[in-house]
Amino acid sequence: MPTDYATIDYKNEVLRKAIHLCSLSIPVIYYHITKELALSILTPLLVISLIIDLGRYYVKPVSDFFYKIFGFLLRNHEKDHTTKRLNGATYVLISAVIVVSVFPKVIAVTAFAVLIIGDIAAALVGRKFGHTPLLKKSLEGTFAFFFFSGLVVLFTPKVTGGVAEYFIGFAAVAVGAVVENLSAGFLDDNLTIPISVGVVMWILYAVLFPDMSLILHNVPY
Repeated sequence: MPTDYATIDYKNEVLRKAIHLCSLSIPVIYYHITKELALSILTPLLVISLIIDLGRYYVKPVSDFFYKIFGFLLRNHEKDHTTKRLNGATYVLISAVIVVSVFPKVIAVTAFAVLIIGDIAAALVGRKFGHTPLLKKSLEGTFAFFFFSGLVVLFTPKVTGGVAEYFIGFAAVAVGAVVENLSAGFLDDNLTIPISVGVVMWILYAVLFPDMSLILHNVPY
């Protein structure tokens, strides 16, 4: 039996991740607009998501509607009215606001794209083929995260495009792969993945390119 398990069946997992893939629009759109405009869009969306997500625990009509539409996609911990945990979509928006607010665009775009692509790969490969235990999940799922996140690094924007910048990206996604694995049952990986990737990238840029201005040329700031 695969070591990566979940509380929804695999078909619904695929659907959940297909919806998750839509979040890739966040870094794509952010690349083309200013930080101020991005936050003016993301912040109201986050507030609405929080109201609905928390409202389902306290307001019965909201709860009935929410579970009727989205219930089959939620994991058990996302439906626990005792702990009142937020669902993954809300965490994605929280993460987006944090990443856009804190990190330079060159880092934010990569970190958030890694979250979307890496997380999808880890979940789908891990659940289907994850037979080798590794830390809290599986070797196969963790490797899938690293491999597909590495592809993201190849295509996301760079300041100069030098080899060292690709090294920074690959090192960051290696850390992200471990963080994704260890986040199971501890913290939501929609938060831990992009923040850890972003922090590692920022540190490595500071060490390797202490005088570099992390501003993408001819891109809205």
